[in-house]
Amino acid sequence: MNKKIRVGAVSYLNTKPLLYGIRRSGLMERIDLIEEYPSKIATMLLNDDIDLGLVPVAVIPKLKESYIITDFCIGAIGEVASVALFSEVPMEKITTVLLDYQSKTSVNLAKILLKEYWKKEVILQDASEDFRSNIKGSVAGIVIGDRALEQRNISAFQYDLATAWIAFTGLPFVFAAWVSNKDLGEDFKDAFNRANAYGIKHIEEVVAGQDYPVYDLRKYYTENISYALTDEKRKGIELFLEKLSRL
Repeated sequence: MNKKIRVGAVSYLNTKPLLYGIRRSGLMERIDLIEEYPSKIATMLLNDDIDLGLVPVAVIPKLKESYIITDFCIGAIGEVASVALFSEVPMEKITTVLLDYQSKTSVNLAKILLKEYWKKEVILQDASEDFRSNIKGSVAGIVIGDRALEQRNISAFQYDLATAWIAFTGLPFVFAAWVSNKDLGEDFKDAFNRANAYGIKHIEEVVAGQDYPVYDLRKYYTENISYALTDEKRKGIELFLEKLSRL
């Protein structure tokens, strides 16, 4: 009996279209699906607790073997909306930045942008679970995922990290991609890619299946998140990893 492929996916709203396709494919009989926040999925892939994960691209250099196996990702070609630096004061008055514990790529992206784009020296602090309540005064915070969509309605100032990266480099940004730590075979990769494609073709059904008054999910899935892993996005990954190596 063939062993099931262990697949880790991010438990955020932005993965719902991809998971919609996977759950409606024949793949569910061949995989064990686990949902967690991004940095947890990354750790699981590094520890070989899963075979394939929708992981922050910052983890790729740490893997002994790595394969990006689909034509889909969690990327942005404009404002991403759900990854931002939030504060009560404008950038020039920020003294401390809290770093979201759920993130690897976004935290590193923020470090790069603070240093090279905003040219801002701040105190960086790793944050705990309830850190959003500490975003006040001159203390700002990097918040990602669904909580960032909520934070948009709370913080007076927000600096979208994808928007800043694109202004800085001229390239789109990829927050997460489907990465395996071993060769999973062409048959599985093809089936997994087609399952992702099916989900992206059924955005309207994904939106209809959710009650989320905080943010317009149709806009989120069609304007903010850019799912196609294009050549330009791959260039964006390469540049990000190059800058990450010099942090």
